[in-house]
Amino acid sequence: METVIHPTAVIEDGAKVGPGVKIGPFCTVGPEVELGEGCQLMSHVALAGRTKIGPRTRIFPFASIGHIPQDLKYKGEPSTLEIGADCMIREGVTMNPGTEGGGLRTIIGDRCAFLANSHVGHDTKVGNDCILSNNVMLAGHVTVGDFVIFGGGSAVIQFARVGSHAFVGGMSGLENDLIPYGMAMGNRAHLAGLNIIGLRRRGFTREQIHDIRRAYRLLFADEGTLSERVEDVAGEFDQHPFVHEILDFIREGGDRAICTPRDPVSSAG
Repeated sequence: METVIHPTAVIEDGAKVGPGVKIGPFCTVGPEVELGEGCQLMSHVALAGRTKIGPRTRIFPFASIGHIPQDLKYKGEPSTLEIGADCMIREGVTMNPGTEGGGLRTIIGDRCAFLANSHVGHDTKVGNDCILSNNVMLAGHVTVGDFVIFGGGSAVIQFARVGSHAFVGGMSGLENDLIPYGMAMGNRAHLAGLNIIGLRRRGFTREQIHDIRRAYRLLFADEGTLSERVEDVAGEFDQHPFVHEILDFIREGGDRAICTPRDPVSSAG
């Protein structure tokens, strides 16, 4: 595989460029950047810091990847940004490395799509197969599971968790943890049900979706406390791994409360 570097690109000494990499006009690659096999930088891409980019990831014009985090407490500590394989990073995307207060690492999984002008803050962890639509903002210290979709213009507050297979609606502001398979909507987002369409697209069976829906109704009914309902659901669904993924997420807790429905959910049916 031939590596192709445009003559106007600046590749600083020390940068590691894998086989088959294509670097277009006016790109800059810092001395501690690593580009995996088959990566492509279209043009005007700025890569800096201790940034490692996995194979076949494509980065489009005016993306700024790996520059120092937007954290006033950052004092130059040797933090990193790791991006997985087969990602698509569109125009104007920004991603920051970690800080001492968050473990010094920002991590992006494989096969993620970051659409124009989306942002990943310092110390954030994004799983595999996620989609950030245009202008999505993930603050620092956010944790995102696999197969999560963020609608355009949505934002997630620092230290929030978003479970796998969740969906955050466009223009929503998420300030609490969103359970796996959940759907959040609204300016101060509330839990608006389950991401049923996403589950169907990813091959969940009718029976699996039915179990998740029934557990959801029980978890967010108005009887008892959430912790009591968690244990009730755990007993009833002891052989259902997808339900237990939700229960484990709630039990683990975090710095934010759990995102809940605006109105109690009927547990009938």
